[in-house]
Amino acid sequence: MPFAPKLPAHGAEIPAIGFGTSGMGDVRAEHIAIALKAGYRHIDTAWKYRTERAVGEGIRASGVPRQEIFLCTKVSHEYLHADDFARSVDESLEKLGVDYVDLLLVHWPEKNTPLAETMAALAKAKRQGLARHIGVANFNIAMLDEAIKFCPEPLVTLQAECHPYLDQTRVIEACHKRGLVLTAYCPLARGRLIGDPVLADIARRKGKTVAHVALRWLMQQKIIAAIPRSSNAARIAQNIDVFDFELSDDEMARIKALARPDGRTANPAGRAPKWDV
Repeated sequence: MPFAPKLPAHGAEIPAIGFGTSGMGDVRAEHIAIALKAGYRHIDTAWKYRTERAVGEGIRASGVPRQEIFLCTKVSHEYLHADDFARSVDESLEKLGVDYVDLLLVHWPEKNTPLAETMAALAKAKRQGLARHIGVANFNIAMLDEAIKFCPEPLVTLQAECHPYLDQTRVIEACHKRGLVLTAYCPLARGRLIGDPVLADIARRKGKTVAHVALRWLMQQKIIAAIPRSSNAARIAQNIDVFDFELSDDEMARIKALARPDGRTANPAGRAPKWDV
């Protein structure tokens, strides 16, 4: 059974591949249990996904001890004032059926809530033992630096869309300089990568799938943790099997060259910041 290496960041050790539940409103406990039995030890959910209850049930059904699982959830942009933030954290813990999460994130920035207030609430959740580590999602680099400045506890990750069709070089470098892990959501570009001829050619040469190649490309950048999602049991098990091969420098460069101007898939109007690409 493959187990992902762990990426260090300010005291956290984040498994380099996880199981994502974004966009899986129909996720069932059995999907989570399948993932954990396949070797995943990093599970990603959020209040906004409406998957927290199924995630908690799946963790308990899997038989994997809670302390072996790196569990992440997020507070949605509607709840970033301090009192609302605290209530959201309590609600997430109740739905998950756990006393703490390993990672708690601010899901999206919100321009009408003072960032200092939100970061204080995030740090408070950590100090209360409700989250072992904290971070942010969907912040641009300038917002990330503001969050670091305002937060009295260290951030360990920026969760952002990242895959070969989206050039996130600046964001990856920013995370590296700040000692953060970049947690890559939509690592397969919501399925858009699957028919790509360059990825297919490399996959054929390696005896792997296109998904394997795309995920391996992220892994070899050393500070990226990828969280692919699937409701198919075979693909859930297949996606974690990325640790028995390596991409050459030439293959890494060929994949990097796939970036395109329309590569981004998550860009909600009125909520997305001004991106760095």
